[in-house]
Amino acid sequence: MDTALPQESGQLSYRDAVEADVPVVVPLVESAYRGDSSRTGWTTEADILQGQRTDPEGVREVIAAPGSRLLLVERDGELIGCCQLEHRDEAAYFGMFAVRPGVQGGGLGKQILAEAERQARETWGVREMHMTVISVRDELIAYYERRGYRRTGRMTPFPYGDERFGLPQRADLQFELLVKVLA
Repeated sequence: MDTALPQESGQLSYRDAVEADVPVVVPLVESAYRGDSSRTGWTTEADILQGQRTDPEGVREVIAAPGSRLLLVERDGELIGCCQLEHRDEAAYFGMFAVRPGVQGGGLGKQILAEAERQARETWGVREMHMTVISVRDELIAYYERRGYRRTGRMTPFPYGDERFGLPQRADLQFELLVKVLA
């Protein structure tokens, strides 16, 4: 039995999410970070956070917010990834990044991130991309560092007690700001 992931051949297409996309975006994001399905990929947070990663209302807020976009990534008509882009003065914020676990590890994340950076630079003329990453996610931070992001040491607290962000399994969670200068 062949256990290798199938090679996908279709071109990636990008579009902004609309309200009708909410029912497919939420399970994509959840599958990339929480629960047993997330363990198929390498982006899982299942060992440090349980509960939800997002909900329909959170996705709707991203779609509707002024200066915000939820970029959907499709191949052959199937949703395989998404990311949030938000215009914040001289920078863009990158968040809600998810790639379907079964296709992680093949370079899709790198392609999506590069396209998000290009779109933020061209659409808003920003010079920097910002993101926050849970500081104990060493492998994920290393991934972003290989793509030109630098750690700033600027931390913000994890929203303990707000179940919209999950149920922490440890007491030392915080977010670190990562920054990349866009050429």
